[in-house]
Amino acid sequence: MFKKDPFQIITFHSYGSDTHFYLRGRALEDESINLDDKGWFKLLINTYKRFESDEVKHVEINLKLPNNQVLKVETDNHGYFKCEKQLIGLRALVNSEGWLPIVASFSDVTIKRTITNNNRFPAEILIPSESSEYGVISDIDDTILHTGVVSRLKWRVLFNTFFKGAFSRIPLEGAAKFYQMLPRGKSGGNANPIFYVSHSPWNMYRYLDYFLKENNFPKGPILLRSMNSVFKKKRQNDKPQKQKEIIHILEAYPNLQFILLGDSGEHDADIYKEIAECFPNRILAIYLRRVNHKKNMQRIKALFENYKTTSVLLMDNSEQAIFHARANGFIK
Repeated sequence: MFKKDPFQIITFHSYGSDTHFYLRGRALEDESINLDDKGWFKLLINTYKRFESDEVKHVEINLKLPNNQVLKVETDNHGYFKCEKQLIGLRALVNSEGWLPIVASFSDVTIKRTITNNNRFPAEILIPSESSEYGVISDIDDTILHTGVVSRLKWRVLFNTFFKGAFSRIPLEGAAKFYQMLPRGKSGGNANPIFYVSHSPWNMYRYLDYFLKENNFPKGPILLRSMNSVFKKKRQNDKPQKQKEIIHILEAYPNLQFILLGDSGEHDADIYKEIAECFPNRILAIYLRRVNHKKNMQRIKALFENYKTTSVLLMDNSEQAIFHARANGFIK
């Protein structure tokens, strides 16, 4: 008789405001993935576990706030849950770093399965300070982490995903330094919120979170997409999930301007250009890291030729971005 894996809840760093609660997560069987594992075979096994996850569907989850208020939400067919509610006074509950601490748990403690962590799973929602100068929204793939997304037949993406641990992935040079300066802002002592968006599936959440922590990137919500949407046929006029997430952020903070960071590899330029045009005067600047793809670079240059809506920088390195940000009064 095979021993059944215990249940767990994985919560994703999310965001909100004084009156807006927004938290996402997933209930799964615990496959015991160790992100510190080394050796190609262990890395391959861990990758298999990440993508062959066994979801816990249609169960009720409790979300307990610091004031003991409990919100309830149910997982879907893929084990995901999303709790979005209008509440009052959330900013008064945040910790010193601006995060609202929450405890997630399975409502039904009589489930005939072991629940890890004594059925207490920490969650956090970022609630930006009212004194924030601006917000930052950044892509991950080929913006701060080299993935090879523009490589022929995507072979580099596959190799990096399956055979490289998060501990061994190297960020693009100078990226962490620039990203540490942006939250501090012009004063050098601010706490501007930063959000990370990616086309990667939620299965990669802990991998990417580990990478960001290990390489000293500032803490922020990480917004990905469900695995089923990766293979779902896109309907005409349907916006990419990344674009929907960015719009959701902008709508959550209507009085905050934003800096957008991405790369020239695939769709960031088109998404960011459209967002800047749809939200007049909300986007302070667009930074796009150049990738080694001649045809794409020609298209991007043409896309922004004579573009006046907002400042756009096609950068070869982070020092160029730092110079531009200082000149425009974004950083000290």
